[in-house]
Amino acid sequence: MSRLQLFWKYFAEYGGYKKILEGLGNTLVIAFVGLIIGVAIGSAVAVIKVAGTRNRVAKIFSYLGTGYTAIFRGTPIVVQLLVFHFVIFRTVNIPSPWEAVLVFGLNSGAYVAEIMRGGIQSVDFGQLEAGRTLGLSFPAAMIKIVIPQAIKNVIPSLGNELIALLKDTSVASYCATVDLNAAFAAIAGATYDFIVPYVILAIFYFVLVLLLTGAVKLVERRLRKSEKR
Repeated sequence: MSRLQLFWKYFAEYGGYKKILEGLGNTLVIAFVGLIIGVAIGSAVAVIKVAGTRNRVAKIFSYLGTGYTAIFRGTPIVVQLLVFHFVIFRTVNIPSPWEAVLVFGLNSGAYVAEIMRGGIQSVDFGQLEAGRTLGLSFPAAMIKIVIPQAIKNVIPSLGNELIALLKDTSVASYCATVDLNAAFAAIAGATYDFIVPYVILAIFYFVLVLLLTGAVKLVERRLRKSEKR
């Protein structure tokens, strides 16, 4: 029996496809929900850092935001997963995929904070001043006027962050999460063949990245058309 036949036998007859589907689902949920959390946290941290010189309270929050980004950008995602799984969530009964979602969201937030800070600073300062003259508070002007424009400016960078998150989910198994990598590793261990499962795993990631890249480019084109109109 060839290696490919052995892989197909386990895939079709012993429920390997179920494990792969579970891993694919967890991988996509971790990447997409993690990015949503990251954008929410990153936008808040970016606004705090931009407003850090407004008053003493804003300056304190700015220091906290800087500390947050330093910690999550300065430590490996694997270490963060292990700390949350074995230390912070040790006595908390939370499904492991959602542990991974939270950790990836916090990790992404640290990177998105810098992306969004650059996006906010790329928006003309007059936009913020115009909002303030219309009676909006600083946070309201940021949320309603500046941040939507900033997100448009950083769509390519957010797309790259999503792709990076998708590939980084391959370490989610460190907190007992069945992701794509863990699913194919289980098949490799069951069949005692590592070549075919990992080649197919690489193809899976490659196709997913191609699809995400195409989706990001489509969003960029639509945004450019809407701006021309």
